[in-house]
Amino acid sequence: MRIGVVCHPTFGGSGVMATELANHLGRMGHELHVISYAQPVRLDPFNTHVHFHEVQVQDYPLFLYQPYELALSSAMVETVRKEKLDILHVHYAIPHAYAAFMARQILADQGIHIPVVTTLHGTDITLVGQLPAYKPAVCFSINRSTAVTAVSESLRAETIREFNIERDIQVVPNFVDVKRYGRGDASARSRIAQPDEAIVCHVSNFRKVKRIPDVLHVFAEIRAQRAAKLVMVGDGPERLPAERLAAELGISQDVLFLGKTSDVERILGVSDLFLLPSETESFGLAALEAMASSVPVIASRAGGLPEVVDHGVTGYLEDIGDVSAMAQRALHILSSESTLAMFSQQALEAAHRFSMEQIGQAYLDLYTSLLHGEQAHR
Repeated sequence: MRIGVVCHPTFGGSGVMATELANHLGRMGHELHVISYAQPVRLDPFNTHVHFHEVQVQDYPLFLYQPYELALSSAMVETVRKEKLDILHVHYAIPHAYAAFMARQILADQGIHIPVVTTLHGTDITLVGQLPAYKPAVCFSINRSTAVTAVSESLRAETIREFNIERDIQVVPNFVDVKRYGRGDASARSRIAQPDEAIVCHVSNFRKVKRIPDVLHVFAEIRAQRAAKLVMVGDGPERLPAERLAAELGISQDVLFLGKTSDVERILGVSDLFLLPSETESFGLAALEAMASSVPVIASRAGGLPEVVDHGVTGYLEDIGDVSAMAQRALHILSSESTLAMFSQQALEAAHRFSMEQIGQAYLDLYTSLLHGEQAHR
């Protein structure tokens, strides 16, 4: 199968998932053509079945902002024609779904009919897509896609609730490459904590929606009752306030702010517990990656997190902002080696439900069904 993938090239969840899906399908022998304004950070340069096509945006003094959507539509048209693509899969509605609609119209005028799959990832619906400047176009392009998927039932429900949706939306969850994750050795762990200290971890982009102060308050309650270190991975607008709050709570000496790093897998591999008390999560990919590392999760009961974390099995879910309850749940998991081992094993087993192989096959099945349905139009 010859598949076009359109995504943002950055470290954000939608770009990472799109690129990893392309890498996986390429390893299976399919031809993947990734279209973006820059080469995605996770694209495998050694995968001969995955090809990158850069969107060329021309500067012109008339435009205050260069019309990226037009350039993207043109790039899709040219790639479909030149590479004889069977299907286009666009990740993150803005601006990809709208540009894909225009590309499809142009191609149809040339006698080429190609299905377009739009995958909704989260803030393209819950945040950016709600802005008045974008909402009508987002709604239109969702309704005009050949097929639409959402990464969680929560996101699917919110899309239907907030937009005038006239079509079905299929839930295909995010995935994790379980083979990439595992437990670290004692030497790696010793660089962060003493043998008697638990390692608690948080990974995010440090935005307000992540409720970074809650992470610190939960850890402060944990630290009051047992030796522990908190590893904060990521960067963003809430980092400096978080460093100040750690000092105010008297836990600075036990909190490590590592910033952005490519060693997330290694850090998760030596962690004992993962904290994700977010205001909302469309899916909770960070929680899934922790579980794939055999790390149980304490999270808020919000968005798609209940679809990832099994309460009382792979961790615990508590109400948004209930830091005391989260701390008590954390202390329960960390109360003994046997309890921690049980939750860790259950977290790993649950992560396999979201394996790259299973989710990749779900997308291939969707592509195949659309291609069969499109045959009459070719």
